[in-house]
Amino acid sequence: HQKGEKGPQGKRISLKAAKNSMRVLFNGRRRLELSKMGIAVFPKVLLQLADVEEIDLSRNMIRKIPNIIEKFQNLIWLDLHSNQIDELPPEIGTLRNLTFLNLCNNKLTTKGLPEELTHLKNLRTLNLGLNCLESIPTTLGALKELIELGLFDNSLTIIPKSVKKLPKMERMNVKRNPLPEFAEEEEPIDTIKRLESLYLVEKKDLCESCLLTCQGERDELHKLENMTPVPPEKDLLTNSPF
Repeated sequence: HQKGEKGPQGKRISLKAAKNSMRVLFNGRRRLELSKMGIAVFPKVLLQLADVEEIDLSRNMIRKIPNIIEKFQNLIWLDLHSNQIDELPPEIGTLRNLTFLNLCNNKLTTKGLPEELTHLKNLRTLNLGLNCLESIPTTLGALKELIELGLFDNSLTIIPKSVKKLPKMERMNVKRNPLPEFAEEEEPIDTIKRLESLYLVEKKDLCESCLLTCQGERDELHKLENMTPVPPEKDLLTNSPF
């Protein structure tokens, strides 16, 4: 293929194109900005620029991160979100300077997370949201510098205690997982108690099943209103924007 021409392997990146994608940030770090380039295979040409501190390969079609990733020993920041990655190589664990790793919106499974991920002792931000994870390794509790952890939109039923108790953790997003703590309470609750946790949201923010649940509960409330005299406080329940 000619340089820049799209083939079965997506777009090939030439050394010149890679060099042209380099940006020097205000803090002096150099970043390769290769987002949305139609890349399907990790460009080996980047080995010639392996001393960069930051790489953005987000929004491409990359399926595999090759073991040559270990050559990028200066990497502090790596953004791979919105690709097709289903597993990481053990060599990812050699990037000891990494503080930011974004793997959101890929196809990662639990098996695809190597144990070596726990060698990234300087990691402060790890985003694993929007993947296919059914569990996360308890060994992630070894990442003592973690401040932010994204686990949203997976199939997690438990968060290991070792992860929950990370000493520096400030933000952990576990939304939209089938975690027991988010399950609906089975036993009936009287309406007075229910008011203790009344959340007002807009329709557009709800997934279909939640919307149906809320609409069902609203209909039940209307039936109750028609059956029993309603005290003046009824507005609190019936003025929700559903």
